[in-house]
Amino acid sequence: MKYAEIPNGLFIDNRNKFKNHLKPNSLAVFFSNDIMPTNADGTMGFKQNSDLFYLTGIDQEETILVIFPDVKDGKHTEVLFIKETSELIAVWEGAKLTKEEATQVSGIKNIYWHHEFEKVFKTFAYQAENIYLNSNEHTRNSNETETAEDRLNAKLRAKFPLHSIYRCAPIMHKIRAIKSAYEIELMQKACDITELGFRRLLKFVKPGVHEHEIEAELIHEFIRNRSKGFAYGPIIAAGKNSCVLHYIENNKECKDGDILLLDVAAEYANYASDLTRVLPVNGKFTKRQKEVYNAVLHVKNEATKLLVQGNTFEKYNKAVGELMTEQLIKLGLIKTDDVKKQNPNWPAYKKYFMHGTSHFLGLDVHDVGFFHEPMQAGMVFTVEPGIYIPEENLGIRLEDNILVTTSAPVNLMKNIPIEADEIEFLMNA
Repeated sequence: MKYAEIPNGLFIDNRNKFKNHLKPNSLAVFFSNDIMPTNADGTMGFKQNSDLFYLTGIDQEETILVIFPDVKDGKHTEVLFIKETSELIAVWEGAKLTKEEATQVSGIKNIYWHHEFEKVFKTFAYQAENIYLNSNEHTRNSNETETAEDRLNAKLRAKFPLHSIYRCAPIMHKIRAIKSAYEIELMQKACDITELGFRRLLKFVKPGVHEHEIEAELIHEFIRNRSKGFAYGPIIAAGKNSCVLHYIENNKECKDGDILLLDVAAEYANYASDLTRVLPVNGKFTKRQKEVYNAVLHVKNEATKLLVQGNTFEKYNKAVGELMTEQLIKLGLIKTDDVKKQNPNWPAYKKYFMHGTSHFLGLDVHDVGFFHEPMQAGMVFTVEPGIYIPEENLGIRLEDNILVTTSAPVNLMKNIPIEADEIEFLMNA
């Protein structure tokens, strides 16, 4: 890991939150992700299962967590299984955590080696009535690859067919959606690193620079500040590429007169930030570019005010649609007649603003949480309206990360330049 040590009190508190939602005499099991292969002896690198990291802070493969508050001995309420290290592993990969180190990281006292799991787990399972299994119940998940979680869940179901099986995911979605003060600090750190990367670009971007060169500047700045890198695949889109929502090639030249859409952000300690900004490649927006830019900025600023405790996403999305409709009419992109005749299921504004405005943010870029429930203090959302006009090679999206509080929303990216005039000034200073 590159990030500074996280106090284990965070993970102790997280496990206690989880335990409060379990039925009596239940145990829960969480598995780490696999290291995924590429070709020959290559691998994709390791990304920890977000739920397991949230509950333990352990950031290595072959890790299993068992939580059993009603265990009969009263001592093994939390058990962690980790990969056994060796001199060989230490030489070739670097030593894995010792049992003592795993306790220090997680706050869990009962540590076993990973290969002991089946034997030890059996003694707990026969004491329990219910087993909670975890899975990636994310509405955007479309991955068909069998994960370690899928594989081992199936094994436990087969071995203990008479136990009642429950889902961890609804609990995890509920508790992970509300960020603790320390989680907010980690997310703020990710935002601060993102700011450093963005400010670095203000003097770098100019006609003739290529998108991939900009990507290189960002990754250098992120890693030198203890981030593992991008929180998600970077979108660095000049000119007509700015109208492609998930453009990832990042291989074109930035030309005089283009705008450059940057949907790029750093992670820190597995926590994501999510930024979008737009720069004029030559340091000066055209009149039209600035009109569209300021229209999007207006919608973003007004939408941010609506991210408050008690608001619902149904009301929020309706209000943002009305804000965007008003701006598109002013820009001459749609007419009031279009609005009167619009399909309620696909309003007129969707022609130029076809994606959602906000999503949960946390350990995952599209973090877990329930959109059908009211917003609560401690939730963090993106706010990212956009206007895309392919016929003008012009796509503008602006995005910040917003913390819902008991009073006004807090912008975790408030120090990152966003006003068009400030962007121009900094690029030309």
